[in-house]
Amino acid sequence: MSKHDVARRGFLAGAALGAGVVAGARLLPEAAAQTHTPPAAAKAPAPAQMHSNGEGHGAFLNDADAETVAAFTERLMPGAPGKPGARDAGVLNYIDLALAGAYADLQDFYRRGLAQLDAFCRKAYGEPFAKLEARQQDEVIKALEEGKAGEFSWPTAQAFFNTVRTHTMEGMFADPIYGGNKDFAGWRLIGFPGAQPLFTPEDLESAQAFTREPIAALQGRA
Repeated sequence: MSKHDVARRGFLAGAALGAGVVAGARLLPEAAAQTHTPPAAAKAPAPAQMHSNGEGHGAFLNDADAETVAAFTERLMPGAPGKPGARDAGVLNYIDLALAGAYADLQDFYRRGLAQLDAFCRKAYGEPFAKLEARQQDEVIKALEEGKAGEFSWPTAQAFFNTVRTHTMEGMFADPIYGGNKDFAGWRLIGFPGAQPLFTPEDLESAQAFTREPIAALQGRA
C-alpha cells in the first residue's frame, strides 16, 4: 500500500471517529449542501435484508456503473492485508441499496456523475475510470476533489466527489443492517465495539480499547 493510500485511509477512518460512529447511516451536511437535495433526502436508508444479486448490486446500479462505483470507492478506502477496504466492507452494496431506497432522489445525480466521470477519463486517458491503473484513478479523483476535472457540468466534479466520499464513509462505518460494513469490517478497523447489551463497572473504568465479543448491532435485533 502506498503512502497515498495510507493517508487516504487514515483520513476517512479519522473522520469516522471524529464524527462519532452511529448505529444508523446519515447523510452528512456537506454532501446535502453540494447536491442541493431537499431535507427529506437526508434520512437514513431503510434496513437492508438482502441485495439483488450475489455481486452486491442490482437494486439500482447496472453492471457498468457498479464496476465504476466499486473501483472509485476502493480508491477512496483502499484495502490492505489485515485492513479491510471498501470492497471488503460491501460499500457498493450499501450505495446500491441506498439509491434504490432513501437516496432515490440522487439516482439522476449518480447517473450523470458517473457518465461525466467516464467522459473525463476517456478524454484524459482513453479508458473509462474502472479500466485505469490505480495511479491514474488517483489522479482523476484528485482532479475531481479540486474541481479541475473537465466534462462536468451537473453535478459538478467536487459535488460528485464529496457525495461519493460521504457515501463511502457511510458504507464503511454505518450499522451493517444498511447493507455495508460487512462482517463489521469498518467497526473493527477503527476499534468500535458496536452496541453492547451490558458494560461492566470494569469496562467503564478501563482506559484500554474495548474488544469483547460479540459485537452487537441493529441487525441482531431486526
